[in-house]
Amino acid sequence: MLVLLPPSEGKAASGRGAPLKPEGLSLPGLAAARAAVLGELVELCAADEEKARKVLGLSEGLRGEIAKNVELRTAGARPAGEIYTGVLYDALDLASLDAAAKKRAARSLLVFSGLWGAVRVTDRIPSYRCSMGVKLPGLGALGAYWRTPMAEVMPEAAGEGLVLDLRSAAYGSAWKPKGELAGRTATVRVLHAPTRKVVSHFNKATKGRIVRSLLASGVAPAGPAELVDVLRELGYVVEVEAPAKAGRPWSLDVLVDEIH
Repeated sequence: MLVLLPPSEGKAASGRGAPLKPEGLSLPGLAAARAAVLGELVELCAADEEKARKVLGLSEGLRGEIAKNVELRTAGARPAGEIYTGVLYDALDLASLDAAAKKRAARSLLVFSGLWGAVRVTDRIPSYRCSMGVKLPGLGALGAYWRTPMAEVMPEAAGEGLVLDLRSAAYGSAWKPKGELAGRTATVRVLHAPTRKVVSHFNKATKGRIVRSLLASGVAPAGPAELVDVLRELGYVVEVEAPAKAGRPWSLDVLVDEIH
């Protein structure tokens, strides 16, 4: 099973560990694309703070994030699972999983990123600010930029099992499964049951809880249909829409009344 996650806008501080080693990141086929994005981002932020703020879509109060980007090559690095914070990652709470579940997380979780393309939660990265919605002056819109390199590495990363896609739309734009791989992919919406609407907090927190439940249970569903059964056994209310045609993802709705 491969689980695709969005990153978080907010991130923990880099800390005082050893700096980034790009050659040590997972998915080495993305190395050249990563180097290009990193190079332009650092150059942009070092050369013109005001232009960088506008390109990155930062408010005046987040201007300090630009200086963080300037130091990306020398800042301390930490496992991505510690860098990403926010509602989904708080609910996932990787640090409190037992040893077996942490090993499953290292194998199965892949976090998409405007800067790195995608990283595993064990990959050591510095704290940064660069969303998939950014349009860099030289490379253009990052969602489009990543499509070619991601298309080259993702089929191998996905293997032959279930792909559980929990990404937001912006990060989903960087790679879409096709053909047989799409047929064993399941996307998830979280709906507030009384209103049948997507509510951001319910959506993010429940996705984090779903991933945690799967990791803690040790169950690895073979495909989307099996995933539905497993989630129901774990106590989730799931409605499912199988694809009308072969080669398309399954759509799952998880209904939630409230978050505890």
